[in-house]
Amino acid sequence: MLKKTIDRAECTVEFDWYLDGSVIRETVSAGATECRTHFVIDSPESGEDVLKIIRLAKRGCFAENMVQTAVPLVSTYVINGEESPVSL
Repeated sequence: MLKKTIDRAECTVEFDWYLDGSVIRETVSAGATECRTHFVIDSPESGEDVLKIIRLAKRGCFAENMVQTAVPLVSTYVINGEESPVSL
């Protein structure tokens, strides 16, 4: 660990979502066009040290890396006790 002091850290995350099409017509699609994070940090450390901590935290963040990089999604469905395939 870096042995640095952070007195307060706050993060707000915003997504621009969209939902198109129709469930009834089976044309529904959803997704996000952008994700924004806003950090507020209070620390007695230098700005350079705090930025280093932020860079390391962002590289080690599972959520941010999953949003930035395509990750295979594997789903299984068990309906009434039987495994069922769902094709999109």
